[in-house]
Amino acid sequence: MNGWIILDKPLGLGSTQAVGAVKRVCREAGLGKVKVGHGGTLDPLATGVLPIALGEATKLCGRMLDASKVYDFTIAFGAETAGLDAEGEVVATSDVRPTRAAVEAVLLDFTGDIEQVPPAYSAIKIDGQRAYDLARKGEDVAMKARGVTIHSLKAGADGSESRSTASAPSIDGGGLASITLTAHVSKGTYIRSLARDIARAVGSVGHVTMLRRTKAGPFDLSQAISLDKLNAFGQGAAQSDFILPLEAGLVDIPALDLSPEAVGAIRQGRVWTGVSTHDGLYWGRDSELRPVALVEALVGTLKVVRGFNL
Repeated sequence: MNGWIILDKPLGLGSTQAVGAVKRVCREAGLGKVKVGHGGTLDPLATGVLPIALGEATKLCGRMLDASKVYDFTIAFGAETAGLDAEGEVVATSDVRPTRAAVEAVLLDFTGDIEQVPPAYSAIKIDGQRAYDLARKGEDVAMKARGVTIHSLKAGADGSESRSTASAPSIDGGGLASITLTAHVSKGTYIRSLARDIARAVGSVGHVTMLRRTKAGPFDLSQAISLDKLNAFGQGAAQSDFILPLEAGLVDIPALDLSPEAVGAIRQGRVWTGVSTHDGLYWGRDSELRPVALVEALVGTLKVVRGFNL
């Protein structure tokens, strides 16, 4: 049991609960105790791609956390909430409803390396306590700005917006009640903060009403399964229909074929020399194409970054 289950996480389910569901299904499938971890927290109010690692693949969870992600999200204009999502208490309102053109005009300002202030309702620790715990107690939470990278940011196709039916003023006429955007972002990016800042940049306020992760690292929705399908695995469905191999999480780095001697040395954690390849990170594989280890090549020498016991 070494590989990945890519879950299309439903609304309302937390990432930790999703891991628990996979553990339960593995037990039901007669697989016994399996080490399970996830590759990036997804809020209960968000849906979409949640990579869940099994066995030796859990050694790659750190890489998955560091990977870039792609999200679709909807900003509703006119109200900003404490949590910057649909469940929070309204803390600010505005009559301004921007046009699509006005929103698109500011997107470039939020592309590239930017600074953003995370939401007070986040898992960031302040003096050893989670920010959301402090916020729920009613304490003032001073969040520090942090650097993130927005690789791309664009408005959805026509139809992914709703017009305002109120007589609220817009920036240049034809105001929107909401708009859906797609963002490709670095680790550490808070989409709720991005939505808040975009709404403020167009002279309004806003919050996220829909958040869906469509890609996490090398995994996308085409590989994701529903919770119902996951449950079918526990009832005896074939593993091959649900579990991707460990190397599916390594497609973004090149493979390196290792000699039997190199495989033996690397499995023992030893440095291997005399390799003719470019410097960089590789996943070494044996003659049967099984992953042996993540290795770093430097001037013809291979050093183990993370070994796999397959």
